[in-house]
Amino acid sequence: MNFKKLSILLFALCISSITLAQNNTTNNYYRHLRYNHVSPYIKLVGTYPIDAKTAKNTSHYIFKYNDGKELVEITNNHYFTERRHSLGSIGVYKVVITHDDQKETRTFFDKKGKRMTNYREVYKEVFTLNKKGNYSKLEFFDENDTPMESNWKISEYHWFTKRKMVIEKRYNLQKVHQDISTYFEFGITGMVLRKDGSPKANYNLNEDYKVTNNSLGVASYQDSYDENGNHVKYTYHDENNKLVMNQFGLSIGTKEYDAIGNYIKQEHYDQNNKFLRGRDIASNQHVKLSEKASRKDSLEIKRISVGYLIALQQLKPDLMKEVMNDSLNKVTVGFSRTLRKEAVTAPLTKERMIQNAKNWNKSNTRFPPKPSNQVKILDVYHRIATVKLYSDNWVEYLHLIKLDGKWSIVNLLWQYKNVNRYPF
Repeated sequence: MNFKKLSILLFALCISSITLAQNNTTNNYYRHLRYNHVSPYIKLVGTYPIDAKTAKNTSHYIFKYNDGKELVEITNNHYFTERRHSLGSIGVYKVVITHDDQKETRTFFDKKGKRMTNYREVYKEVFTLNKKGNYSKLEFFDENDTPMESNWKISEYHWFTKRKMVIEKRYNLQKVHQDISTYFEFGITGMVLRKDGSPKANYNLNEDYKVTNNSLGVASYQDSYDENGNHVKYTYHDENNKLVMNQFGLSIGTKEYDAIGNYIKQEHYDQNNKFLRGRDIASNQHVKLSEKASRKDSLEIKRISVGYLIALQQLKPDLMKEVMNDSLNKVTVGFSRTLRKEAVTAPLTKERMIQNAKNWNKSNTRFPPKPSNQVKILDVYHRIATVKLYSDNWVEYLHLIKLDGKWSIVNLLWQYKNVNRYPF
């Protein structure tokens, strides 16, 4: 074999080896993502690793790595519903990550493989890496690869290191500097990170990169994580590192998790460590069924339901106003002359029903002298209920809702008892 043929063969083998390496990937499974409310500079990290068998039966993320141990894809099978910060959630079904020439590009897809936006409402994120392999820049792009702004009015992030802090600056499309978010007043910021890459503190800086208070007297927020990667505490400080109250009415926040990392409880404290408020975190991972309806609720549901008919029969607009919700939607089956087919009628509003209660039965001919008003509660679940009404002329299904301790009718679907009145 001559030298030329040997060179061609070696080149082909090299290309084949690269292709095989690129196709050789490893999947890691995690129950959760590490929480982040600081910056997109913070790397995406999975917490609470599980195996593929366990993942089949629970909420999880799949991290796919190439042969070079680079993260190339995240599949989001996380279906628990607790509220998450937009910086700590990918907000899409799949993130595809490519690495090329000091660039890391993240593209976002739905379950059908169609491009979509992430929680920052951008189609593509392109990170630039410096010689040390750290992020130095992030740019956002739309579906046509045109630069765009996120939902926080940011188009670019810039990062560099100074005095052991990672300095962050943000700009819109007009190259005007932007705050850290649309709801938190931090301009130039400086991040202090732990060895594992988790954020330790985020400081508000002036033009000389010195820690300074914002207009509300807050200069930093600082985070604590446990050994499992759970975000367990966050605190707010002034430029002298003293605890202060933030704009949301707290100085210290604590978070609790169950044995497998599910976020279950939150508590807030002031700068003197005085307890302010706390709550269990509602999600579909800890479902508590409603208790059976109380006798008081059942009696009130019946009163409100029948009250609608009594308001019409006895000309009581104040009663109609009481029993109907402001968002009332009352409909039945009708015939559309435009469409030339059966259709749902235009909904009647609360205001219209109040007017009906003033005059619809003025002649006293709409109902028998002794009306038959029958009510049957079909189901009650906590603050919602379904009721069936029988009167002399109609059969009606009502949806009721309990707001601020008061039941009211929010949906009403009715039809005549005499079904011959309906077009076929």
